[in-house]
Amino acid sequence: MKFVDYDVIVAGGSVAGLLCAREVAAKGYRVLVLEEDYEIGTPEHCGGLVSIPAMDDLGIIPMRGTLDNKIRSARMISPSGKEFTLDARPQQVIVLDRREFDKQIAHQARTNGAEIRVRASLREVVKDGVRTSDGHVKCRIAVDARGVSSLINRDRTGTLQSAQYEVYADWIDKEMVEVYLDQERYPGFFAWIIPTRHDEAKVGVAGRGINAARVLEEFLARKGRYSAVRKIFAPIWIKGPIPEFVTGNMVTIGDAAGQAKPTTAGGIYSSGLGGIFAGKAISKFLESSNPDDLGEYQREWSAKFGREFEQMLLARSILERLDNKAIEGLFDSITPDSLSEISKDGSFDFHAVSIAKLLGVKGSLKAAQAILGNELRRLLG
Repeated sequence: MKFVDYDVIVAGGSVAGLLCAREVAAKGYRVLVLEEDYEIGTPEHCGGLVSIPAMDDLGIIPMRGTLDNKIRSARMISPSGKEFTLDARPQQVIVLDRREFDKQIAHQARTNGAEIRVRASLREVVKDGVRTSDGHVKCRIAVDARGVSSLINRDRTGTLQSAQYEVYADWIDKEMVEVYLDQERYPGFFAWIIPTRHDEAKVGVAGRGINAARVLEEFLARKGRYSAVRKIFAPIWIKGPIPEFVTGNMVTIGDAAGQAKPTTAGGIYSSGLGGIFAGKAISKFLESSNPDDLGEYQREWSAKFGREFEQMLLARSILERLDNKAIEGLFDSITPDSLSEISKDGSFDFHAVSIAKLLGVKGSLKAAQAILGNELRRLLG
């Protein structure tokens, strides 16, 4: 098979990789996207939650087939079944069909001139390009957008096992996300229900050291009758960004760079902007050949998300150390005024402050606060 040379080869055809390709191709450079699966957007690991302001920042207006649902509220449930509800309307939260969403970005990239090749994967970065499953290809910059799989060998303590089923059931509330906290069943994480359409939802669990499939089956059995129409099993990364986004002629973006939220593992916005920032920096480098222009990518991402991710990592370290008794105490202490404040002033995309407010509610978690006082003060500060 005869190959042409490319300026940039992007390994991974998900949000970050496709947005990076879109930006570079828009400047007239030759871009090839390699997607190892049979189809862009498959398998769909993500819950698909994002805000409308985030979509604006990514330069995407969802098409009708891309937008699954609008979320009005989020219900949090304790181990014993206590609950409180947050109003999600001020945060403009929507649910995307990730398969269609990725295809929409792929179309943008292709319209700008990028080439997309499925069932093709990166094997190795070499001096003058990359070795792929189709052979050797010359390029100036290689972009790693292969997701969590690129991180597993780096640090296995940063991953949790997750399972997510797409289900049909009559117990699904179409306008409400549900989050179940239980450190015994889902240590270090939670279970979730994300409604997509009437009587349809993505239902999942993640946790440290659990059999995610078995735990999810048990969760669904407690909820009631359902039909599972799709099952996905995948690790998620919760340890924050890697130290270096750029190494030589390799640029790392998205989940592969640890740009998913440490609190929820969601990354459409933070990873997507990572792809855009990288694409713009790569374009400048291709014009100037100045390595400092590539470094602008990490500087811009860190300026946008660095402080927030530090706070989310701190929040994660606190939440992981709370037992179920402490979680029950937190739920007992929540007041209508605190819920109203968080709902009104909180941000779906930058939510560390909302977590801090929940943990710092007056009178809540007294025992835990005695242990975690310094960390909690840092988070609230």
